[in-house]
Amino acid sequence: MYTIIDGKKIASEIKMEIADAVKNIVASGGKIPHLAAILVGDNGSSQTYVANKVKDCEEVGFRSTLIKFEKDIPESVLLGKISELNNDKDIDGFIVQLPLPLHIPESKVIESIDPSKDADGFHPVNLGKMVIGLPGFLPATPYGIVELIKRYRIETAGKSCVVIGRSNIVGRPVSILLSQKGMDATVTVVHSRTRSIREIIREADIIIAAIGSPGFVKADMVKEGAVVIDVGTTRVNTPETKTGWKLAGDVDFVNVAPKCSFITPVPGGVGPMTRVSLLKNTLAAVNNRS
Repeated sequence: MYTIIDGKKIASEIKMEIADAVKNIVASGGKIPHLAAILVGDNGSSQTYVANKVKDCEEVGFRSTLIKFEKDIPESVLLGKISELNNDKDIDGFIVQLPLPLHIPESKVIESIDPSKDADGFHPVNLGKMVIGLPGFLPATPYGIVELIKRYRIETAGKSCVVIGRSNIVGRPVSILLSQKGMDATVTVVHSRTRSIREIIREADIIIAAIGSPGFVKADMVKEGAVVIDVGTTRVNTPETKTGWKLAGDVDFVNVAPKCSFITPVPGGVGPMTRVSLLKNTLAAVNNRS
């Protein structure tokens, strides 16, 4: 029988830990942590995600600021606001919600964020620190994945791990984190150009699916007893819900789950952990300045 990896439950536990830390900071005369978010445009998923981040801040005692811009905002205006937040001593960490409109290069925006306030952990300085094992802010989703694995005491040392997807946001960083000392997995990254991809995945003890293709991982691609972490969150149309859509993961959950030892659901698996990782990075930023 498989065990559901409950991201909501673990995220709630971590929020309680963060809330206690905030109380201690305030009690000792420190400032309340302050997380800001910039939202550009009217992407429905982004709006929902940012609204949840604001709610998370309230739950742990953080201050939060949400800054909204229309999708046709000039690049210069957005960069100006980022510079303003970089220099605002009251803001401990902030994010610029992705994706951005096509006329604004995401890399330019990410690189303009002060690395010491980079709550998403996307800045090249923080990614570089992660690669060589120096303290820094970790990318939020990989950070959340590693935390889930640790808190469920899933053995990684010497295990074969296959990461499906090579994005800079999830695939590449999580492959690095899992191969580092302390995790000690043997990691293979597969992607759209990988030959014999099904056979490679079938050999994995741990599968991290982060490809953005609903139901990509089928039961015949998973060996008995594997651990499956599903990072996919694609909106698919369905008449079954009031909204007319539902979130679908990269794993065919119904058929894959019976073969697993552990598996994350979608929603309720990795998603809550991504959000709580932003809080952890912001709290770290506060502690770094104290």
